[in-house]
Amino acid sequence: MSNRKDGFVMNQFYNPSKLTWKNLIQRPTFTLDDYQVLVNEVFENVKNHGDEALLNYAKQFDKFELKEFAVNDSEISKAIRNIPKNLRKAIKNAKDNIHAFHKAQKTNRIKVETQEGVVCWQEKLPIEKIGLYIPSGSAPLFSTILMLATPATIAGCEEIILCSPPNSYGKIPDEVLFTASLCGIDKIFKIGGIQAIAAMTFGTESIPKVYKIFGPGNQYVTSAKQFATRYSVSIDMPAGPSELLVAADETADPDFVASDLLSQAEHGPDSQVVLVSTKKDFVEKVNKSISYQIDELQRNDIVKKALLNSKAIIFDNDKSAVDFINEYSPEHYIICVKNEDYYIKNVKNAGSVFIGNYTPESAGDYASGTNHTLPTNGYSKQYSGVNLDSFTKSVTFQKISKKGIQLLGETIELMANAEGLQAHKNAVSIRLKKLENEK
Repeated sequence: MSNRKDGFVMNQFYNPSKLTWKNLIQRPTFTLDDYQVLVNEVFENVKNHGDEALLNYAKQFDKFELKEFAVNDSEISKAIRNIPKNLRKAIKNAKDNIHAFHKAQKTNRIKVETQEGVVCWQEKLPIEKIGLYIPSGSAPLFSTILMLATPATIAGCEEIILCSPPNSYGKIPDEVLFTASLCGIDKIFKIGGIQAIAAMTFGTESIPKVYKIFGPGNQYVTSAKQFATRYSVSIDMPAGPSELLVAADETADPDFVASDLLSQAEHGPDSQVVLVSTKKDFVEKVNKSISYQIDELQRNDIVKKALLNSKAIIFDNDKSAVDFINEYSPEHYIICVKNEDYYIKNVKNAGSVFIGNYTPESAGDYASGTNHTLPTNGYSKQYSGVNLDSFTKSVTFQKISKKGIQLLGETIELMANAEGLQAHKNAVSIRLKKLENEK
């Protein structure tokens, strides 16, 4: 690609000391406190007034007076007809790959006799009621339906509902409706924002209450999801604006790297992209390529705002680079370096990893099979991305025979007595005494 433009330069840092890393890993994010008053107000209103509150919020925020929230069969049928055949084929291809990868994550029941007469086992049971939130503004994220509904179906979730904000005509994008239908979702509601999360949290006359909420959203939706956890509703993970870190050196193609950075930057003005390299001249090549590519993008205004938060960090050696990357803990992490094995083997914190010149991050966003719902803002230190287990809960079982309680009983009695819990001890002692009397 010709480097005919050279106007863009990422914010560059050279061999930053570890004392400065804390500032370098900061994201352009927000806190729940920023939106707590509004979120609390909406939640209380929806909790107390149900559908009436939702209709008022639809008029206020979505600028449309809805008569009902549920999408009807004719709307879905029309949407399916409107989708071009090649796009239908692409979505089905992606769904097949996502299904294959997540189905492979199923595990068998684990059963162990921990000692004679004491049998313990674990089974993964589906979460019965799941709520999906799908944004449908300037970029309707119908691909997220594949990422969430597919594993939910494999897990065996009994009820899956989908909420998505309508446009000014009271419609949900055809791509969203087609994909939802393809995934077998028939409970689709025209509702967005904080009020959608509140509706799934409490349930209303029209919208069922769920046990766990999944899906991305803006800062209002993200805050609302975190707020929902106060009401015995679980969420997929704490998430913020999307982010990408690319580790690349002279073996990478600068045009490829630039395109990856730009692809993530177009998510929103609060997205963050980071380039880590051991080669200063390579960073310069990427800057030139970004300058060339950026003006060709339809969402270049958004991209340019996001790039204000971009960083290029140059280290003298691979170890320092890898240490910094693990401290940053990226949502998306591209590895395109000569010393590939070293970088891969030393991954400690990342949501999803993409390896080599021909593995763009957008492959994971859409169709390779891995899930694109991932922890952001450094949460990959302790959270996994969405996977099959996200839609299940592990339940343990145990069964103890007469012989088993006789062999284990004294251990339980001694431990209960040491903790001062007499009733716990008695629950064993009474059994042991009756067994002794049976002899």
